[in-house]
Amino acid sequence: MRYRRPDNKQTDKRGFRTKREAQNFLATVETSKLRGEWVDPTRSRVRLSEVAEAWYASKIRVKPTTRSGYRNSLDKHVLPEWGGVRIVDIDHAGVQSWVACLSTTLSASSTRQVYLVLSGALAFAVRDGRLARNVAADIELPRLSKSERQYLSHAQVRALADETAEWSTLIRFLAYSGLRWGELAALRPADMDLANRIVHVRRAVADVRGTLVWGSPKAHEQRTVPYPSLLDEGMSDHVVSGRRYDLVFSTSAGAVLRGGNFRRRVFGPAVARLHLASPNGFPQITPHDLRHTAASLAISAGANVKILQRMLGHASAAMTLDVYADLFPEDLTSVSIALDRAARDSFVGKPWAKPYDDSSGAPPEAPPDRG
Repeated sequence: MRYRRPDNKQTDKRGFRTKREAQNFLATVETSKLRGEWVDPTRSRVRLSEVAEAWYASKIRVKPTTRSGYRNSLDKHVLPEWGGVRIVDIDHAGVQSWVACLSTTLSASSTRQVYLVLSGALAFAVRDGRLARNVAADIELPRLSKSERQYLSHAQVRALADETAEWSTLIRFLAYSGLRWGELAALRPADMDLANRIVHVRRAVADVRGTLVWGSPKAHEQRTVPYPSLLDEGMSDHVVSGRRYDLVFSTSAGAVLRGGNFRRRVFGPAVARLHLASPNGFPQITPHDLRHTAASLAISAGANVKILQRMLGHASAAMTLDVYADLFPEDLTSVSIALDRAARDSFVGKPWAKPYDDSSGAPPEAPPDRG
């Protein structure tokens, strides 16, 4: 049996065991053509590896670290499992079983990242007209468990800064500015406005599999970030000395500070010493936790969500709220207090108002509407 494609070209002959099978197949073809869902079967017979590489090559707008993560997921998990399979032969049940298997050896976050790469490649095949739908959609994924975030107090920031000796200004700067490590490592003296205590975040550097890659800040958002006067002397010294290498913070040889090396050689040992020395223990934090500390200290100082969003370089205030919702419980209390005050005020001076009994916990009822 032959049939015509949407472009009115006739397909090659295809055989069926019975006339009924042929008629049923033709009915599905006509239905898919009417719905605009018809896919040329010959274009669906490519291997997943071909589609995945085309999808990966198309990711030209993502950050280098994200792109590196995609490559790692492809090479270690996706291609070994699905690379040789024709995309038309991949089904929903198979993907679900694979994800369930991954979740037994990988963390929930890593499992999701690997799954998103496969799903992204299949979604690319749909857009390319090779598949009618993405069979990796609506997969049950492992639930992410929220680990308790660590925040340092002002005293703990000071203790950590003192413990790291020559890097004390860097520690304080991270804890009070909220910059990401890659943004800090890319700072130039020209980015510093010492008179106004402002840093202009214009670029970032990432260590991608041992290679330094320069680019824009995350989400491509340049921003200005303030820092407190307690950093005046230290930042001034770093800017002056940094003009030699055009980096505010660098190694003694003027090279870019790599986050992994700094954490292993300086930060980690300092935290371990403080943890052992402190009677109540010192939080087991990472350099990135200083960014969370900056958010916590800013909120305690009165910063609202919009200011915090701009300071941290988040894409939206909603994202800031989602990340740091645990730091805003007082805002919820202030809302209830404001509502209570407004309710009380609404009864002042009303001729029908009864004395307000604070112990009841509720305002007096208004008389029924008789009109």
